Amino acid sequence: MVKAGDKLMNHEIDDVDYVLHSSMSYEMYQRLMRIRNHDLHKFIAWVIDLCKPSSVFISTGSPEDLGYIRRRAIETGEEIPLKTPGHTVHFDSPFDQARAREDTAILLPGSQRLPFIRTKDRDEGLREMFSLLSGVMKGREMLVGFYSLGPKGSPFSILAVQVTDSYYVMHSENILYRPAYDEFVRQGERVRFLRFIHSQGELNEMGQSRNIKQRRIYIDLPGETVYSVNTQYGGNSIGLKKLALRLTIKRAMEEGWLSEHMFIIGVEGPGGRATYFTGAFPSMSGKTSTAMLGRLIGDDLAFLRNINGEVRAVNPEAGVFGIIEGINLIDDPLIYEVLTKPGEVIFSNVLITEDGDVYWNGKGEPVPERGINYTGKWWKGKTDDKGNPIPPSHPNARFTVSLKAFRNLDPRYDDPNGVVVGGLIFGGRDPDTWVPVFESFNWDHGVVTIAASIESERTAAVIGKTGEREFNPMANLDFLSVDLGIYITNYLKFGENLKNPPRIFGVNYFLRDEQGRFLNSKEDKRVWLQWMERRIHNEVGAVKTPIGYVPRYEDLRRLFHNVLGRDYGLEDYNRQFAIRVGRLLNKIERVWKIYSEVSTTPRKLFEVLEEQRQRLIEAGRLYGDPIPPLKFEY
Repeated sequence: MVKAGDKLMNHEIDDVDYVLHSSMSYEMYQRLMRIRNHDLHKFIAWVIDLCKPSSVFISTGSPEDLGYIRRRAIETGEEIPLKTPGHTVHFDSPFDQARAREDTAILLPGSQRLPFIRTKDRDEGLREMFSLLSGVMKGREMLVGFYSLGPKGSPFSILAVQVTDSYYVMHSENILYRPAYDEFVRQGERVRFLRFIHSQGELNEMGQSRNIKQRRIYIDLPGETVYSVNTQYGGNSIGLKKLALRLTIKRAMEEGWLSEHMFIIGVEGPGGRATYFTGAFPSMSGKTSTAMLGRLIGDDLAFLRNINGEVRAVNPEAGVFGIIEGINLIDDPLIYEVLTKPGEVIFSNVLITEDGDVYWNGKGEPVPERGINYTGKWWKGKTDDKGNPIPPSHPNARFTVSLKAFRNLDPRYDDPNGVVVGGLIFGGRDPDTWVPVFESFNWDHGVVTIAASIESERTAAVIGKTGEREFNPMANLDFLSVDLGIYITNYLKFGENLKNPPRIFGVNYFLRDEQGRFLNSKEDKRVWLQWMERRIHNEVGAVKTPIGYVPRYEDLRRLFHNVLGRDYGLEDYNRQFAIRVGRLLNKIERVWKIYSEVSTTPRKLFEVLEEQRQRLIEAGRLYGDPIPPLKFEY
C-alpha cells in the first residue's frame, strides 16, 4: 500500500489533468499543455495540490507576461516604485538579509554526509518541507516561469522551472535569466529540467516573511529540486541563482565539466585584442568590481567545458544580482551609471529618501536625515533593540539589473559556443599572506595551492561574525553539493585532457601593513589584469618564487605608468610582493589539516602542497623572512 507521504516524495498525483483543469483558467491550462511533457504536468499539479494556490499564472516570457509580473509586484507592495522610471525597491525582513547557512541543507538518502556541508536525511527533510509548504499559497496566485541557464539552444544550456508566490522573486528571475518557454515547447518530452519551489510564507505588516524561525532552504539532489520557504532574500529565494548552483555542480561532476562561482570577462590587451578570464572570489572580495573592468560577460557564475581540447565558458545568467554597498561614481562608474539612469532596476534593502530616490552606504553623497528602509521609518541615529546603530542601507543590500544595461557588455555574452578561457583568477580577503598577483607553475599547482587553498575574511553577505578567516576553496564551499575531495579530483582531471590549459592566477586586493593600512589602491587591480593578460600571450616575463611566478618590477613600473598614469616605486613593490615565508607555511599547515580530514582528498593535493612547503623552507633558509622578490632574480 502506498502511503500519502511516499506519494508526496515521489510527486505522485491521482488525477493530474483534473488538478490542472480545476485550478487554472482555460488560457493558463492551454499554455501549459503546449509543453508536451508529462513530467512537467505532473510536477505542476503536485505543487498545486500541496500549496493550494487560489490561481495559477503560467508565464510564457512574452513582453505582456513580463509586464504583468512587474505590475503585480508593485500592486501587492512587494516592490515600491521610485522617482526614476523603472526603479523599484524591495525590503526583506531585518532577520532575512543574507544567505542563511544554518537553514540551508543538502538532502541525502540515509546517513550520507558531506564534509563542510550541512546535510540532512532526505526523507526527514522532505517531510518537514512538505509540512511547511502545505496550503502555504492559499489566497495567492502561484507563478510558474520557464528559464534557461546559459544561452538557449547551446550545449551548455540547462532548463529550469521556477514556482513561487512572490512577484518580486519572479520579477528578479525575469531580469536575471533567459526566458525559455519556447524551448520547453520545442523540446517537449525530451526536456530534463531543474525544479524550484518557493513561498515567502506568512507576511508581516511590511509585507516581509514573518516566520523566519521556520525558514528552510533544502536542496534535494536526487530529485534535482530546491525547496525554499519563509524567506524573501534573493540568495535564499531566487531559485536559479546559488540554489541552482548546488544542482548544476552535481550534474557537472557526473558529466566531467565545471559549474563555478566565477565571473567571465574579456580583458583588452595591446591592439584591442580580448583575452577571456574567469574569476572566483568570495562575496565582497572584489569580484564584481573586477568584472566591471573588462568586457562583461558575467559577474557571478560560469559553466566551463572542454570543447576540442580548449576551455570554453558561458554565463548561465543574463543579469546581475550585485552588492551595492560602496558603489560610487569615482570607484565604480559603470555600475553607478546603470544604477542612476532610467531603466529596470530592483534595489533591495537600501534607503528610500524623502524625495523618492535611493541612498546606500558608500554612495558618495551626504547621508539623508531620514527615509524608509527594511526596518521601517529610519532616521539618523536610529538604533536596534540592543542599542546598535542601524545604517541607512544594509551592508548586504543588493541591486538586480539586466546585463544589457551595461555599456561594457561583451558582444559575445550570449554566444551559444561560449568564449575561449585564457586564464582563471582566484582571490579572497587576505590581510597578510598572499601577494597582490601571481601565477601558478601549471594547472595542478594552481588548482591545489591557489584555487583549493583560498582563505578569506567573512563578510556581511553571510550570516555570522564578520572578519573571521574562512577556508573557501574555489570560493565555492557554500554551494558544494558533492564531496570536497571528489570535487578537487574532478578539477584536476578536467585539466588532463586540455591541449592548452588556461593559466591559473591568484590575486589579493586586501594585503595590509603592520598598522592595518592597505598596501594597494582599488585601482591597482587594473594593472594586475593587464599583467595577467600579457602573461597569457608570453609578452612579459616573471620572477620565479616558491609560490609561483610574480611580476617583475620593470614590467609593473611600465604598466602603472601606462594604465594608471602614475609612478610605481621599488619600495612599494618590495613590500607588496615580499614572500612571507612563515605565513605561507602556516597557511599550508592549515590547508593540509583540513584536507587530511577529508578521506576522498586526492594524493596529488598533498604532493603539490609538500613540494611548495619544501621550496618555502629552502628559500627561508637562504634569504630569511620575508623575502624581497628581487632576491629570486639572481
